[in-house]
Amino acid sequence: MDWTQLRRIVTDNSAEGRSRVLIDGEAAKLIAVEESGLAEIWTAGLAPDRLYDATDKLKDEDLRLEPQAGAVKVRWFTVAPENPAQTDEEKDAAAGFAFAAVGAAHARVDTSRHAMMHKTETLDVIILVKGAVDLILDDGDPTPLKAGDVVIQRATNHAWVNHGTETALLVAVLIHPG
Repeated sequence: MDWTQLRRIVTDNSAEGRSRVLIDGEAAKLIAVEESGLAEIWTAGLAPDRLYDATDKLKDEDLRLEPQAGAVKVRWFTVAPENPAQTDEEKDAAAGFAFAAVGAAHARVDTSRHAMMHKTETLDVIILVKGAVDLILDDGDPTPLKAGDVVIQRATNHAWVNHGTETALLVAVLIHPG
């Protein structure tokens, strides 16, 4: 994945109330291992006085899976094809490392169906932009997704799994009501 090809454009209002581009460039922060990763686009509080904060807070914050309580976070993320040669123990170790790196070790509540299973206390809107993934939940068969599909993830235990050959690119909007 060439993360430099992903462009974020954030708008703002000038002191005179005129709309303008505040940021036109790459992601604020990135964490990636080979083809899997997270690239932060924007975060803002949900209260009206915080919505118009024109600072790019992400550059100064530690990378976190979840937004702060009462905030929204927007990001790109990728899901690399699964490596069939990787053992269950290796998958679990890699998942543990990945979630710890984004301050979310606590989110791994039940990984019995897949090592990447996790649950956050957020409402997420997930859009598959490129590739294909399966959505794994606690019950039922995996739900296959194709480019253009949108998932409304409502604080449920889940994993994104790529059984294909192309790295999948998704956009996530995470809303923490807290």
